[in-house]
Amino acid sequence: MSRTARRGALAAATVALTLTAAACSSSSGTGPSSDPGASSSGSSAFQAQHKGGTLKLVAHAAAGSFDPQVNYTLQYWQLFQSMYDGLLAFKKVNGQESFTVVPDLATAMPKVTNGGKTYTFTLRKGVTFSNGKALTTDDVVASFQRIFKVSSPTAGTFYNGIVGADACLKTPASCTLPQGVIGDAKANTVTINLTAADPEFEYKLAVPHAVVVPKDSPTKDAGTKPLPSTGPYMAASYDPNRALKLVRNPHFKEWSRQAEPQGYPDAIDYTFGQTVESEVTAIENGQADWMYDAPPADRLNEIGTKYASRAHVNPLTAFWYATLNVNMAPFNNKLARQAINWAVDRSAVVRLYGGTNLASPACTVLPPGFPGHVESCAYTRGGGTTWKAADLAKAKELVKQSGTAGQEVGIVVQDDDVNKSIGQYLQSLLTQLGYKATLKPLSGNIQFTYIQNTKNKVQLALTSWYQDYPAASDFLNVLLSCASYHPGSDSSINISGFCDKGVDAKMQAALKTSQTDKASADKQWGAVDQTVMAQSPVVPLINPKMIDFTSTRVGNYQFSKQFYMLVGQLWVK
Repeated sequence: MSRTARRGALAAATVALTLTAAACSSSSGTGPSSDPGASSSGSSAFQAQHKGGTLKLVAHAAAGSFDPQVNYTLQYWQLFQSMYDGLLAFKKVNGQESFTVVPDLATAMPKVTNGGKTYTFTLRKGVTFSNGKALTTDDVVASFQRIFKVSSPTAGTFYNGIVGADACLKTPASCTLPQGVIGDAKANTVTINLTAADPEFEYKLAVPHAVVVPKDSPTKDAGTKPLPSTGPYMAASYDPNRALKLVRNPHFKEWSRQAEPQGYPDAIDYTFGQTVESEVTAIENGQADWMYDAPPADRLNEIGTKYASRAHVNPLTAFWYATLNVNMAPFNNKLARQAINWAVDRSAVVRLYGGTNLASPACTVLPPGFPGHVESCAYTRGGGTTWKAADLAKAKELVKQSGTAGQEVGIVVQDDDVNKSIGQYLQSLLTQLGYKATLKPLSGNIQFTYIQNTKNKVQLALTSWYQDYPAASDFLNVLLSCASYHPGSDSSINISGFCDKGVDAKMQAALKTSQTDKASADKQWGAVDQTVMAQSPVVPLINPKMIDFTSTRVGNYQFSKQFYMLVGQLWVK
């Protein structure tokens, strides 16, 4: 969920201890409750008595393009789960099973041959797009070509192993993948050929960038004009300044409850432009059912006491971090980059985010509990495996050695309370280190694409990354490889511009090892993480948790570890 300018979980000050009570009713799904807002396990079968109603979602800002092959935010990846389908999908269930990949538009998991390099899928029959056109093998082939034609953010990292992808990355407009993705209309099959075995390929086919859209879809970012969908919902209208409306896809018939279950609400209204204070009040009063944004600090006590059964807290495999542009002064100097890592007080950032119940200090790119994570902390006073304290004296000495003191540094953040407060802290810190720091808050609707484009000359940005799928490469290879760096593009997810051929070689070696020995590969990834941190292109800040606050109108809350709250599975009065 991509994992990207994803959702922040909570607020800008210390969380009341009472909020921990909410965690008891978070995503455990322990059974039904008399409170319709409380969690429940749901059922494997569709419960028709809960069908209907309009689910009302609110957010401070939209998340930009609604093109599923372009957008790379949790905010919309969460919605795409009930709209678009790929050959494969992550299981739409509560809890750990949500990491399981299952057949979606394919009738079964692929037949894998040729030493792990050839995947053959048989398509389901009878699947129809929301525009009434039947899905065919031609749509699948065209959709894979389109990944490259629209310069999808993961084209060069997730799908570059497809035969012919190299040519498509060089000249996207003429991409055909003639030997890479082959449709056989008569047999109703699609065959994908890779240049090398990829043990993560099935994961990559199960995320929104690999969904199937009509073959006549525009070969550029569709932006605010939603593409026809195959799932239970389709977009009726989208104005990023005001609202998004989803309605039922009249052509949808459930073919796999695991991959694409029928939705419960008749409509999903998503409005933008409210303050987070008004969002909380709207949910408490039943005028809205869920808010995307982090509740503000002054409302946490009431949420954790009066509304504890409706506050669902879940740990995340994610990190918030600062990007340091290695190709611009002052951060083209490694000593200056290391200085920032030494100087940042992670405990202060935890407090600004919402307190220790909702975040912990981060020292590495790979989060705790994630494949490849090693307990290591290169930038903590006194040394050790976990973060203890900042070392401002060492940071000032490094700035002095770098000769960069006095230089101007712009800090680009999203304009919500949490991001701005952390940005203000970073601005104050850089001023202490001798820089002329300026804070540049931008709407969440544009900040993520803005900080990716090198034309905007962003020196330092605050952003976050939430896993796409459970593999170390999804953090290190996606965020910090040469293949993820695309100067002049809004889809350059390697925001620091870090491209080290030696580190890249180690990543490629780890990817190759993972084909036969995942445990050894994870050790290699852990070593890559530490090598990257020595170069300091990013500053890991915190590992977050998430709170979903829902209204009394809502039931059947389920939390997918892969894509978070299952929006289409909520019951609404």
